[in-house]
Amino acid sequence: MKKRFLFGLSIIMCSLCMLTGCGKKADPELDEYKKSMTEFYDSLTYYDKAINSIDPESENAKSELLGYMDEMNEAYGTMAGVKIPEAFSGISDIAVEAADYMQKADEFYHLAYDSEFDENSEMLASQYYQRANSRAIVMLQVLHGEVPEGEGISVETQSTYEFSTIESDSGDGE
Repeated sequence: MKKRFLFGLSIIMCSLCMLTGCGKKADPELDEYKKSMTEFYDSLTYYDKAINSIDPESENAKSELLGYMDEMNEAYGTMAGVKIPEAFSGISDIAVEAADYMQKADEFYHLAYDSEFDENSEMLASQYYQRANSRAIVMLQVLHGEVPEGEGISVETQSTYEFSTIESDSGDGE
């Protein structure tokens, strides 16, 4: 009788776990963060398409590019300001780095195109832009539960979902 009771109790507990996610309650903070990050990545997709659709021969090409870069810079800043839940605390430094690099990219694109073209500023802007985007990709990998990979990335797992920041792209401390 006692064995049947324990067996029946085990079946009920397993069924409840399957139905309720083993007692996991919805985490509104985590859900809000995932929603914010989905919006951020959707905006990056939009800006990528918009920038790639600019006609370089157009009279307004420079102003269009700079406008999109300003908007993208705002999106990165907003993303970096979102409170990161404990489950993803390992990417907090990466989010700040991404926003800082996008800020620098935006500044240097303006230096390159606002007046007489400056090739050196454009080159720096492009490098900062690539750094910002590489951090955004690492964050996306972490959010998808993947171990980040790529050039200049070192991962030290501390516990589930906690990763150290990616190494500096150069030895200059940037």
